[in-house]
Amino acid sequence: MKIDSTLDKQFEEMGNDHVSTSEDTPLRSDAFVLSDKEKIERIQENIREVMLTLGLDLDDDSLKGTPNRVAKMFVNEIFGGLHPDRKPKSSTFSNKYKYGEMLVEKNITLYSTCEHHLLPIVGKAHIAYISSGNVVGLSKMNRIVDYFAKRPQVQERLTIQIVRELQRVLKTEDVACVIDAKHLCVNSRGIRDIDSSTVTAEYGGKFKQEAVRREFLDYINIDTNF
Repeated sequence: MKIDSTLDKQFEEMGNDHVSTSEDTPLRSDAFVLSDKEKIERIQENIREVMLTLGLDLDDDSLKGTPNRVAKMFVNEIFGGLHPDRKPKSSTFSNKYKYGEMLVEKNITLYSTCEHHLLPIVGKAHIAYISSGNVVGLSKMNRIVDYFAKRPQVQERLTIQIVRELQRVLKTEDVACVIDAKHLCVNSRGIRDIDSSTVTAEYGGKFKQEAVRREFLDYINIDTNF
């Protein structure tokens, strides 16, 4: 039908343009009813069906284990950040040494997955905050990035989610995040532009001030090839 064709075109255009519909990851209300084991079993059968439909011989020694490997990877690894039980415990500590300047954690390696084509997003995240009395362990900042990256994502949403979580943990609005990443849905398919990358930013509190934001961006550009 013409209406179906029009809707298909709109959905395709939305995916190619990387449009996000929500600040929160879209999840059904029954998203965690099934156990991880049950999800792996279901996904394994679906991946097997996809591979058979493509004409692959699953009796081949190289391919027979692929459905199970992919299912476990989906649930335990690249989409493991969907489950709230895996959110890192981010304990904070009192800023007893009265450090009053911004703290920057830069060049955090980021691996995520584009929710429109399920292809990799690979890049770097740079985070900063100004303490309002609390500090958080440096590794926890990396873990927060990793947690929100391990789900089907849109880069704009990922950037916002990282900032919102750190604002919640640190009890301050003064948090910023910049992400520079390559999207294989752009680099390896479609337009196949291998050199382009996408930069997104979210600034909260004092980071909305031009001077503070400029200081953060200057820190990011410091050469740290030790």
